[in-house]
Amino acid sequence: MKALGRHILVEFLNCKADVLNDVVQIEKAMVEAAQIAGATVINSTFHHFSPYGVSGVVVIQESHLAIHTWPEYRYAAVDLFTCGDSVDPWVSFEHLKEAFGASYSALEMNRGSTHVIKKGDGIQVKPNDAENYDPSKGYKINRNVWFTDKDENQALSLRYTGNVLFDEVSPFQRVRVLESYAYGKMLTIDDMVMCTEKDEFHYHEMITHPAVQAFQAIQGPVKNALVIGGGDGGTIRELFKYNTLDKVTMVEIDEAVVRACKMHLPSIAREFSNPKLNLIIGDGIKFVAETKSEQYDVIIVDGSDPAGPAEGLFTTEFYKNCMKALKTNGVLITQGESPMFHQKTFVELNSCLKNVFGKNSVHTMLFHATTYPSGMWSLQLAVKGQYSPVKDVKLDQVKKFVDSLSGEKSLKYYNEDLHGAAFTLPTFVRQMLNS
Repeated sequence: MKALGRHILVEFLNCKADVLNDVVQIEKAMVEAAQIAGATVINSTFHHFSPYGVSGVVVIQESHLAIHTWPEYRYAAVDLFTCGDSVDPWVSFEHLKEAFGASYSALEMNRGSTHVIKKGDGIQVKPNDAENYDPSKGYKINRNVWFTDKDENQALSLRYTGNVLFDEVSPFQRVRVLESYAYGKMLTIDDMVMCTEKDEFHYHEMITHPAVQAFQAIQGPVKNALVIGGGDGGTIRELFKYNTLDKVTMVEIDEAVVRACKMHLPSIAREFSNPKLNLIIGDGIKFVAETKSEQYDVIIVDGSDPAGPAEGLFTTEFYKNCMKALKTNGVLITQGESPMFHQKTFVELNSCLKNVFGKNSVHTMLFHATTYPSGMWSLQLAVKGQYSPVKDVKLDQVKKFVDSLSGEKSLKYYNEDLHGAAFTLPTFVRQMLNS
């Protein structure tokens, strides 16, 4: 070899735009590109720009691989630099070309030509201590890559380990399970965080227990419940803490969500084998439209943001069908987005429910959702009757229920004091809903 290093400058053209804007896919492809070429990966650092683009570098024992992407142009600029004879950068190039689905132009240069530079005589250079590197075991890769849930103006990011435990594009959406450092394993759908191991109980307890306790205060034990969505299994896990239930029907449109969570989030998905569960993989909107009148005590709409298959969960027609399917004094509860992050949807959903159930029968709750954008999330509760889920709830019964649970069934968020407090809204939220 007549040079210290080989440097390939690549322009990838006509790439898959969605891949170029996905920091998870790019980091994975870059690390794999280094490894299959025989390089020893030391660490990776990647950053997602807003609204488009990813930059990152994979440091290898033999030098580095670097990238910056312009998804809006379907273009990526890549540097592949290797030292020595043991790693062929063209192997990395081929892998990235396939990963990005790209055409290309590429130029290879030799760096540090030995015709020009010479090793100095008598120069004292202390060898680097490479952390007692053992060639037979390799380095533990230090991966600095962030998953970002964002819109065009704001974002929430979690650093993850690089482990993609599940990644499947279903007919409806992209489903992934990643492993984060701070929050454990997390389910994402179309690049939105759905739940994490560390804080999922905030959401699942609050979308379940206030509604059930409101119903039981007036009508007695809940017997029959319907869950629309909720493929992670957390909502049915909370429902089955009520021994009075005869049946829970769950309608989830995407089998991949259920399968991913059963495989990788068993603490959340542990009730899928419950004999009282009737799991239907199908369209919840169609199911409710075809349901007979007065079938359910409680309906829980556990859907994602109003996009893709969940878009129809935010319509007047859907909630009219839900109201019809509820028994007298039945309760509906739905995730209502964030008054900080999705102001327009938050207000429109509240107005929609009031038009269907009546102004005095719709109540808004707020709770902390630490891995949802803004950290403030809402639930909209609607009553098919003339009672208040705040004033008429029996707090002594709530306390008795909470205290009766132990072990893995214990509640971590909801309690009798929080029940009423959750319906106490900040002034700015009140003004949003009354405007």
